Amino acid sequence: MARYLLGLDAGNTVIKAVIFDTEGNEIAAASAEGHSRMPHPGHVERGLDELWSNARKVIRSCIEQAAIEPGDIAGVGCAGHGNGLYALDRGGEPLLGIQSLDTRAAALVEEWQSQGVGDRTHPIARQRPWPSQTPTLLAWLKRHRPDLFNRIGTVFLSKDFVVNRLTGRRVSDVSDMSGAGLLNLAERRYDAALMEAYGLGDHMDLLPPLIESADIAGAVTEEVSRQTGLATGTPVVGGLFDVVASALGSGVSRTGSASIIAGTWSINQVIIDGPDLDGPVFMSSTFDRTRYMAMENSATSAANLEWLVKEFFEGDHSAAGSPFDACCALAGAIDPAADDPLYHPYVYGAQQDGHARAGFYGIAGWHSKGHLVRAVLEGVAFGHRQHIETIRKAGAVFNEAVLSGGGSRSLIWPQIFADVLGVPVTVARSRETGALGAAIAAGTGVGLFADFEAGAEAMVRVERHYRPDTTLEAHYARRYALYTDIAEAMAPLWRRLTAVPPALAEAAA
Repeated sequence: MARYLLGLDAGNTVIKAVIFDTEGNEIAAASAEGHSRMPHPGHVERGLDELWSNARKVIRSCIEQAAIEPGDIAGVGCAGHGNGLYALDRGGEPLLGIQSLDTRAAALVEEWQSQGVGDRTHPIARQRPWPSQTPTLLAWLKRHRPDLFNRIGTVFLSKDFVVNRLTGRRVSDVSDMSGAGLLNLAERRYDAALMEAYGLGDHMDLLPPLIESADIAGAVTEEVSRQTGLATGTPVVGGLFDVVASALGSGVSRTGSASIIAGTWSINQVIIDGPDLDGPVFMSSTFDRTRYMAMENSATSAANLEWLVKEFFEGDHSAAGSPFDACCALAGAIDPAADDPLYHPYVYGAQQDGHARAGFYGIAGWHSKGHLVRAVLEGVAFGHRQHIETIRKAGAVFNEAVLSGGGSRSLIWPQIFADVLGVPVTVARSRETGALGAAIAAGTGVGLFADFEAGAEAMVRVERHYRPDTTLEAHYARRYALYTDIAEAMAPLWRRLTAVPPALAEAAA
């Protein structure tokens, strides 16, 4: 009997379902786009009923397309965007979904910085507070929305909500909770002192039981079977933080392997053996029980190209193919020059500065749309480089990387990444690396693979390889220096630009 695996990937806007065979071939795929709400400046939320409705639709569509017996699906794995805040009320009903693009807590993070809160959290969680982090948002709700905070029964992440709807279980996995800064990383458990540092010491009961990524979280219920077409009793594993799932699904499974994800977020991560590095690097658990992921992330990646396409290229039928392909073709036609415009990829702020805003710099009358698109592609790559330099300075070592996420689909952008980063870049065959990583976790959990590395070896294939153009090394070194210098000069102006009058700030709270 043929055996298949279903991988789900619950991103900030789109949820995907992909059925794979055990060799990593995509048998069927479906996706549905949700809607974000922005009720106040900096607030980015979603409806949980819509998320679950979309999940049901894509699962059913995927099974129908595959034309397989539901009982042939051996297991289900789910990946999902990290951080943000997803909450059930005390009765287990959907209450609130805050996405990881939310910046409402920027002022709270600044307050905590002045109080040294990060000095208390980093030794335990290997993270410092930042605006979209789950405990930071929870603390913000406690202070500014006590009415809503007091209704919360369970706090977890986006994929945990989907697992909960599939199985009825309230759980989260170690990779996601460690990525949210909620675990004692070395001991892989919740920590009262850590919660106390966030001002949440009396609320440990809001955190769900912890399991590992490949542990069985529960089974598909009869009601969900009727709604989705899945067989009742199909095992569902704990799942993964989506960046960890994407690393696994792109073939990054060994110590020293590097994964770069150009998606909504800029994700830059290296697998290491121990939880200690010489520097304030963001860290989480990997997919297994023993190793760790050194990573530097921010919402500064392909979301910038998505914004550009949505606002300026959608509906432009002057070129064949998708508007994304048209943009990349325009950029690819530009020969790099010293006076090309620069772009800061901060449409959703920057990791190091929640007040940062996107901007083009150095536009001249002879520059075209192609120059501006190339500036966006380069600016995103510069943002990745900034994170990678932080990881390297802390002691993580790697000499090549695998690129995944929407940016990897371009034939132009991976070469820009290789040139800007100065390392060879590989692109995996599967476009849905998050769903594939989740499927590998499911296959490991139900015993189809001996471990994660065996699963990755069986299911991941390489498609393209790019080597850096050494003749552009000095060119990009100069442009990267300009990129960082302009950001430093703009910092006080960004703060003035985003300052909210006290009356408006009180209304937003």
